[in-house]
Order: sequence, then structure tokens, then C-alpha cells
Amino acid sequence: MSSRPLDLARIREFGNLEFLAKQLVEGFITGLHKSPFHGFSVEFAEHRLYNTGESTRHIDWKVYGKTDRLFVKRYEEETNLRCHILLDTSSSMYYPEPGYGKMTFSIMAAASLAHLLQRQKDAVSLCTFSDQIEVQTQVKSTPSHVHKIMIELDNLLQKPRPQKKTSVAEVIHLIAQKIQKRSLVVIFSDMFDNIEHSEQLFTALQHLRHNLHEVLLFHVTDRRTEEEFAFEDRPYEFIDLETGERVKVQPHQVRDHYQQYVKQFYRDLKLKCGQYKVDFIEADIAQSFDPILTAYLVKRSKLK
Repeated sequence: MSSRPLDLARIREFGNLEFLAKQLVEGFITGLHKSPFHGFSVEFAEHRLYNTGESTRHIDWKVYGKTDRLFVKRYEEETNLRCHILLDTSSSMYYPEPGYGKMTFSIMAAASLAHLLQRQKDAVSLCTFSDQIEVQTQVKSTPSHVHKIMIELDNLLQKPRPQKKTSVAEVIHLIAQKIQKRSLVVIFSDMFDNIEHSEQLFTALQHLRHNLHEVLLFHVTDRRTEEEFAFEDRPYEFIDLETGERVKVQPHQVRDHYQQYVKQFYRDLKLKCGQYKVDFIEADIAQSFDPILTAYLVKRSKLK
């Protein structure tokens, strides 16, 4: 199956989010096997790169024959990873409507990532939030646990857009306090939380890193409209999905100012993530899910 974005109508045709996520991951893995870059991830949790000077006893010569690189077999106690998936469910994440927006994209990405984690016997938790934590599951690696996460995500997929504000910074601080063991924290959010006071957001990300957690931030946007402001030159009524505030304007009247303001925020966000060693990945909903799964695999390979 292709990992191209799917609109909500097509997702509902399948009737099973878990099955669809599995198909997306299987298609992604098949693509990796055919890719010239498959060496680092072909065997996933079962192997790691050989380090010069260590014993050659556990080298997998079959993998060497396929990749021309030395990999060492791993044992289960070496492979376990704890991953917390944080999913922003505030109103702005439901843009654009109808059918396929940031929320649908993030749910599918989270479901695919949860399936990939379970496939690798890694433990996973799901936390959904807006201005507060809404759902937070335990951290487990069993198929039944991941099935429950899929049910939570599927329920979220079926819900209509709520009227909920965002408090990303506050929630990240709470999560940082709750997570006791060193983990990988994966965040799906548009990060539209009090942009005028963005330093609060950066401090929250720093809190996670201070507690020695690894962080993958997927900045979910509809790049064409939210960054480029590519609207036709005609009157529009723009609605703030979180406050309900309405503004009537023609795009050309505000485009330059808007682009300058938003791009500065994005630059600051990338810069701070770089300073705090937070992996920042642009997740444009017009693109496929492959960059998300690839970013996770690259991060995972560095943690082992």
C-alpha cells in the first residue's frame, strides 16, 4: 500500500484504523528493503552496527551478504525502548476542513508509529492533550495494549471538531514531570500555542531534555496555506478555530506581514530545537508518512 496521505473518507472505507496503519507500515518497510539506504534499518531491532574492536562472535554474516556492512545480532533485553506519543487535539489541529486535516494526518502517523513500535517489541504510550491532558495510557509493548491505543485513535478520528484551546507548553511540563524513566518523547502538534510568548514553549522542550528524554517534534502544518498563505486574491473570512474570532480580509492585504511573522516563529522554533538537541521534523500534511517513520528509525538507531 502506498503511504501517500489519505483523506478521511478513504480511511473510513477501510473501517479499521489498525489494519490501515499496518498496511502503511508494511508498505514502508517494503520500500526500505528496495532502497539503497536500507542497510541501517532492514532488520530493525534485531541488529545494530558492528563496532570495531568488539568480538566478531555475534556478527550476522547473512545480513553482511545483503548489505556489505557488518551488523551484530541483538538480544531482546538490548532492544527495548520506551516511547511516549503526545498528540495535540486542540481545535487548530482540525484545520483545514473537511475530510483531511492536521488531525487526521497526525492520527494516521501516530497509529503507524505505534504499530512499528510494537513490531519492534518497544513499549509505547499515547497521550492526547489540548489545554490539559485528556488521555494518557500506560507504557507497554503487548499487542493488546497497542490495540487499545488504536481504539483511542480511531475514536478520536470519528469525533467532530471540538472547541478546545492549546496549552502545549503547560502539558509538556506536566509530561516531563510524570515520565520517570528515560524515554523517547514523540510530539505531533502545530505548536500554535501563544506564539507571542514562544519562550514558554521553548522552556518546556528544554524541560524534557533536562530530564534526559530524547525528543522528536513533528511540526504538523498545512504548509501551502499556513506558511505560504497561498489563498486566491478574493475576500475571505478567516476564523480562529480556538477562539471563534472572525476577520474579513483579502489575502494580499496581509500576506507579506503574515509570512514574515510566521516564518520568524518557525525559524525560532527550529533554532531552539537545534540548541536543545530536539529533533525537529517538518510534517506537511500534503506529503506522505514516510518521513515520519524514517525519522523515528534514524533516531532509534542512534539510541541503541
